[in-house]
Amino acid sequence: MSDVISTLKYNSDGLIPAVVQDSESGEVLMMAWMNESSLKQTIESGFATYWSRSRQKFWVKGESSGHLQKVQSISIDCDLDTLLLKVVQTGAACHENYRSCFFRDIQNGELTVNDTPLLEG
Repeated sequence: MSDVISTLKYNSDGLIPAVVQDSESGEVLMMAWMNESSLKQTIESGFATYWSRSRQKFWVKGESSGHLQKVQSISIDCDLDTLLLKVVQTGAACHENYRSCFFRDIQNGELTVNDTPLLEG
């Protein structure tokens, strides 16, 4: 496992982008950053763990909100520089409480919201 992880192409900060997709619907939920350690932790725990660039620390998605991401598969692109995580998402993937972080569109040069936030249960 560590051989595969070490062959990935990380940026100058030691990070690799991870695109996160709903394993059933195919909906793109979010994009986050991982490093070698967070990728190893994700593989070992089965739950998505990322590196927060702003807080400079690891975060398990849903650790405080309960909106966990159970990882079903991890794929690597042809250039070895981007990950695709297919997950079972519990609740919202977005910190603004939307199912997906991609809830805004540009239409006719204007920013529009294409979804409604999930209600807190």
